[in-house]
Amino acid sequence: MALAIGSPSPERRARPRLWLVFAAVGVAGFALTLAGLAFVRVYDNQLIRQTESELIAQGAVIAEVFRERLRDAEPRDDHGRERTAPWPFPLPDDTRLRPILPSLRASDATLPSGGTPQPSRVPAEPLAHAAGLRLTPLLEQVRAATLAGIRVVDPEGVVVASSSASLLGTTLADRTEVQRALRGEPVSVLRRRVAEPEDTPLASLSRDTGIRVSVALPVLDGERVWGAVVLTRTPMTFAKATYADRWNLTATGFVLLGVVALMSLAAAALVGRPVRALMRQTRAIALSDPSGFEPVARPVVAELAELSESLAGMATALRDRNQYIRSFAANVSHEFKTPLASIQGAVELLRDSADAMSPEQRARFLANVDADARRLTRLVQRLLELARADSMTATPAQVALGPLLEGLALRARAEGALDIHVTPPPAGLTMGLPQEVLDDVLWQLVTNARQHGGDTVRVDLSVEQAPEADLVRVVVKDSGRGISEANRARIFDAFFTTARARGGTGLGLTIAQSMLRAFNARLELLPSATGTTFAVVAPVRGLQRK
Repeated sequence: MALAIGSPSPERRARPRLWLVFAAVGVAGFALTLAGLAFVRVYDNQLIRQTESELIAQGAVIAEVFRERLRDAEPRDDHGRERTAPWPFPLPDDTRLRPILPSLRASDATLPSGGTPQPSRVPAEPLAHAAGLRLTPLLEQVRAATLAGIRVVDPEGVVVASSSASLLGTTLADRTEVQRALRGEPVSVLRRRVAEPEDTPLASLSRDTGIRVSVALPVLDGERVWGAVVLTRTPMTFAKATYADRWNLTATGFVLLGVVALMSLAAAALVGRPVRALMRQTRAIALSDPSGFEPVARPVVAELAELSESLAGMATALRDRNQYIRSFAANVSHEFKTPLASIQGAVELLRDSADAMSPEQRARFLANVDADARRLTRLVQRLLELARADSMTATPAQVALGPLLEGLALRARAEGALDIHVTPPPAGLTMGLPQEVLDDVLWQLVTNARQHGGDTVRVDLSVEQAPEADLVRVVVKDSGRGISEANRARIFDAFFTTARARGGTGLGLTIAQSMLRAFNARLELLPSATGTTFAVVAPVRGLQRK
């Protein structure tokens, strides 16, 4: 069964709002972008720290070898410098351990390249120089395997051992990391690197990047600094690392592409499919196809579900209104046809045979024409009342029931209905209807009772609490002959009346029901052993429609 306009589906399920769908897609896209940027940054950091870790490991071994070579020369107790810098990394409980941890990041400040080391103005410390000469061949072999530049300096910063023999006797004392290392502190810094012409192919061994990792480790003997080991190496670039890991990254890219495709399909299912279903529903409504009067099944998104329900309700209301108009037009045509045919027949008889008629016959025909014309006038008036009842607008209103019922009884007695009784309602009880609407409806019921039962019929007016919460009903009971079971089902149909001969139009109850429906109220025909009982049921508080 199709729904009323704007009414919710009987099966209410939690559905995401349209803004939530778009927000989820946007957040997912933003998260993927952010994850990609974070991956690049983390990858850069990882490449730099990997190079730093490698240099620290090499430097620690070389520092230990250099220290042992110096020990073989039996230096004095005051050899080198006193260690003044604190250890920059947390020390474990075991005092024999001095961990050196990688700490560089891609966002750290980059120092100048430092240029080519200059020859030292002071000679190298003799013991360090002798130990360095023995160490240089080893450093050259290490450089051939690791491609790292390695320098060993004495306590004054003079190079005494190097992976490049041309740098022996130069000084690195002007470099920050060397100065800090000679105070007993392991240091890692980033320095700019001047690109070399051969650094071009991605598959080449050269790491074509604009920075160089420099690690300076002190050579310690207790609390004395006997020199420092300085190592430099360019980290792997992101491009080269990506090229080296291209197959794994390609597989990851396909996975991400699949995720994006699934997100797109999910968005299409959440939005695209219901929209296409709505398009089919509107086409079905235009063609009066029954499928257009049912909401879309499983629309997923809340706004689209509400839109589909509203379209189904609107189509149902338009269909019902169209059927009502057709039925109403047929009834109006029927109601107008009989008096018009009677008027037309009387006019033809008077026109053709007026001279042959007696005055009494002419008067009878003219009376019939007048009666039919009056009936047509009443029909037009009642139709206008029905149209006004169907086109009211709402404002808040309520009416006190006690004074209204007493005033209605006085009016009925003044019109000749002497046997009318009112059971006083509770003091202050109100009903959510405008006074003129409730008065018109109750007067219609009293008039109907007199019309069908005569002036001697007894009419009782009372107020009861309706079974529904916050509803009250005004009961109008008469002692007439009642309504047959066959007629009870048609009592609210337009133009249905059993008092047509007495001028009934069959629109009174239809107009009353239409007026009450505008205020969420209704007119009910209640079971009754004798006579007829009607009830006006309305909220205690309600809306007024004008």
